[in-house]
Amino acid sequence: MNRIVLLPLDERPCNVDYPEQLARLGGLPLSVPPFSMLGDKKRPADCDQLAQWLKQEAEQADSLILSIDMLVYGGIVPSRLHHYSPEQCQERIDLLRELKLSRPNLKIYAFNLIMRTPAASSNDEEPDYYAEYGSSIFRYSWLKDKQEREELDAEEQQEWEELLRKIPEEVLTEHLHRRSVNSYVNEYSIRLAEEGIIDFLIIPLDDNAHYGFSAMEQRRLLFLTEELGLMDRVFLYPGADEIGCTLVARVFCETMDYHPEIFVRYSSTQGPFVIPRYEDRSLNESIKSHITAGGAFMADSSHEADLVLMVHSPPVGQKDAAESSRAFRDRHRSYFSEVHFNEFIQAMRNYTSKGKTVALADVANSNGSDHTFMKMVSRSGLLPKLAGYSAWNTSGNTLGTVIAHGIIESYYRRPGLRQDEDRLHLSREFYLLRLIEDWGYQALVRSDITKNVLPGLGANYFDVAHVYDTVTATVWQKLTEFVETYLQDLQPERIHLEQVEMPWKRMFEVGLKVKLDR
Repeated sequence: MNRIVLLPLDERPCNVDYPEQLARLGGLPLSVPPFSMLGDKKRPADCDQLAQWLKQEAEQADSLILSIDMLVYGGIVPSRLHHYSPEQCQERIDLLRELKLSRPNLKIYAFNLIMRTPAASSNDEEPDYYAEYGSSIFRYSWLKDKQEREELDAEEQQEWEELLRKIPEEVLTEHLHRRSVNSYVNEYSIRLAEEGIIDFLIIPLDDNAHYGFSAMEQRRLLFLTEELGLMDRVFLYPGADEIGCTLVARVFCETMDYHPEIFVRYSSTQGPFVIPRYEDRSLNESIKSHITAGGAFMADSSHEADLVLMVHSPPVGQKDAAESSRAFRDRHRSYFSEVHFNEFIQAMRNYTSKGKTVALADVANSNGSDHTFMKMVSRSGLLPKLAGYSAWNTSGNTLGTVIAHGIIESYYRRPGLRQDEDRLHLSREFYLLRLIEDWGYQALVRSDITKNVLPGLGANYFDVAHVYDTVTATVWQKLTEFVETYLQDLQPERIHLEQVEMPWKRMFEVGLKVKLDR
């Protein structure tokens, strides 16, 4: 069986636990670095120690799934904070050449992000100056890209000139230098793919937009990829924390010689065409990328498909798309006229009644489930019949996770294949984890605690370190209540939360361990 070594993007559960669980589900042995070697948010991992670990593990591995951000910078957040030179970065990434030369049959699946330029002024995951100049740097990048592609109007030209006066030269110089180094690493990674050192490379666009630094770098890298004839082995598309799961699915498909067909069905007529928040292209084009990167392809109809992917999609894109924290009545009016909950649920019921493997990607809202919709799904009795679910963070995070799970699950649900009870149990636990985290925590509990609990504790959304035990106990209690209230059809008495943690001591993400009694 294909033995995988995973060097994750960072230490959070989405980058370590999710791929590990999916690999176990697919019967693929997978090893990850000891937690002590990984970093902690802004504190980078020990890259030299990780390099030694990789050398040892690669001696017995068949496949390496590797985050270049972790290898070179020590994680996703350190990639936005470092002061390395291109030569220092190249020295670290050249470890891949050493590994490949010593073991030519080792398959290397790598990914490296195009560094984001967030629109908000916050230094939570960015350099300190981003607290004051973050939104200005975003607008600078947006206008710089736009004026290179088309003319700015008078108002935009005035804004551009004001930004040049507002952003200190040393801030802009520092930011642009780091971007140039990171871009060099991406270009060098593509060159390694050309040499055959990297067998498959994904360059995800982290929190990007139609214009900006990310869009500019994407074009340069895409043109280089096309020039070198690598467009079948180097993929560029919106994503980040889900890529580990995607590559586990790809290795699984190659190991099993499996070529799954996925039929995609939307809840909104506009769904395939909207551009989600934090992304630069239509939803349907992003879905194609996630499916293809995972080793599958889009089916023409549901009849012969191995997996039916039900996409609860936003009817409107970008800033008009809803966040999970927004009340139903406060959404854009298109949510009331351009989405048909009942027809979509009836379609899911029809597919499951025919024995189809059905997974649900809930991307109508960003950063969590659509609570209004999921209450209807729960009341319809469909929860026990779905094979997979996801609704966390960005559209890309959700899609990559649920598609990877669906690909592996669909292989084992093929007609005539005897079901393995242990494997089925692992799959249900991952499914329950997604429901509890993406619906229970992200859509409900997180905003409830932030609004009603943290002020009384003297804490805030970005810092719960000093009240950590109280916050985790409250999350535990509220998620237990969520399971008992909304997961009635899934036998809540069998579902146990065994661990609750806040990986970066803030409210944005949560780490859960979910166990299901047999």
